[in-house]
Amino acid sequence: MAPAILNYLGFGSSPTTDNESSSVRALPGPWYTSQEMYELERRAIFSRKWLFTTHVNRLKTPGNWLRYEIAGFSIVLSRDRKGNINAFHNVCRHRAYPVVEGDSGTSKIFSCRYHGWSYALDGKLAKAPGYQDLPEFDQSQNNLFPIHVRIDTNGFIWINLDAKQTPEVPWEDDFEGADTQERLKQFEWDNYEFDHLWEIDAEYNWKIGADNYNECYHCKTTHPDIPTVADLNSYSVNVQRAWIQHNGATTAEQKAKGLTVCATYFWPNASMNVSPHFFFTQRFVPRGPKRTLIRYEVFRNKNSSEEDFKFIDSLYKRIMSEDKELCDAAQKNINIGVFVNGEMHPKMEKGPLFFQRLVREAVTAHHKREQAAKTEIWPARQTLPGSAYTTQKDLELCSGLACSTNQEGLVW
Repeated sequence: MAPAILNYLGFGSSPTTDNESSSVRALPGPWYTSQEMYELERRAIFSRKWLFTTHVNRLKTPGNWLRYEIAGFSIVLSRDRKGNINAFHNVCRHRAYPVVEGDSGTSKIFSCRYHGWSYALDGKLAKAPGYQDLPEFDQSQNNLFPIHVRIDTNGFIWINLDAKQTPEVPWEDDFEGADTQERLKQFEWDNYEFDHLWEIDAEYNWKIGADNYNECYHCKTTHPDIPTVADLNSYSVNVQRAWIQHNGATTAEQKAKGLTVCATYFWPNASMNVSPHFFFTQRFVPRGPKRTLIRYEVFRNKNSSEEDFKFIDSLYKRIMSEDKELCDAAQKNINIGVFVNGEMHPKMEKGPLFFQRLVREAVTAHHKREQAAKTEIWPARQTLPGSAYTTQKDLELCSGLACSTNQEGLVW
């Protein structure tokens, strides 16, 4: 990137600190509006970090599949005939058409409707019409692009898009201990069944949503329902590796009603709130620098009454809708260009400061690697075989003509 772009994006600004006695300036406004920053985040974060998706209870039967989107990447999760959970890019290996076009379903095979290539539930190529007559065609080298999968102690599915055989970032580096929190041991995950999905289409950067979720400094002035489930005076966060534990004491009466809530944020873009009656996952799905789709998956405890479930489900829907109004308005003002950043409270906004530090560290480190390589680095990109000499030359020509995401070209 050119020096002017680096200055515009705020590289070199003061880093965050763990000191809780002094305020810290937040990430600058352009980090929430810049297309260049969004593309860098796609390369530095969403292409190489572990991403929280859903629970295995959504894929109970062989043939079940789900489609997920994250920062432009389309991903398929499936349970194959052997009962294994698989993940792969929703991209046919022939001419890049999606192999699934719905959000979920049950199939015996994935068939691309463009030219009829078909794949087994584990992503292996099953049929390529006409290619059986080509002796040099290697069917085993044309499976769907695989995505790394990890299922944690509680049955939640994580994915990593790094195209290397082993991800550069081990899951344990970021999330060791996240699935074995003492407070989560009270929940019987098999008692929860998927109930419904709902969405919010938001006109703000995904990081604004994350900043907002990870503090309750705003709760007293915005969320009148919060005291129903937690004592705001006791609210605190603990930060570890790449996850944020939210804590709030509950009264004996609240516990008796099953209103105890354990909330955890999984960097970069997901969270989970679990209670005796239900749990829901929240995923901030970036769709550009100023647009985010927020997807909520709601799981109901099969032992809870309709009244108890609807009470807490509607309560959280109100809270999330209130947050949308806040974040939409903040993004509009950031877009104007007057506001650069503000001073954040080191204790009451400890969560967003930690989140922002992880973002800053990830994109800065990746940018330095790209500067050294003098090219964009896409960890999720297909690895070409050694025989693809012509393709490599074509890519080099395109790079010289500024075919990259930055239409003005990159100055390294």
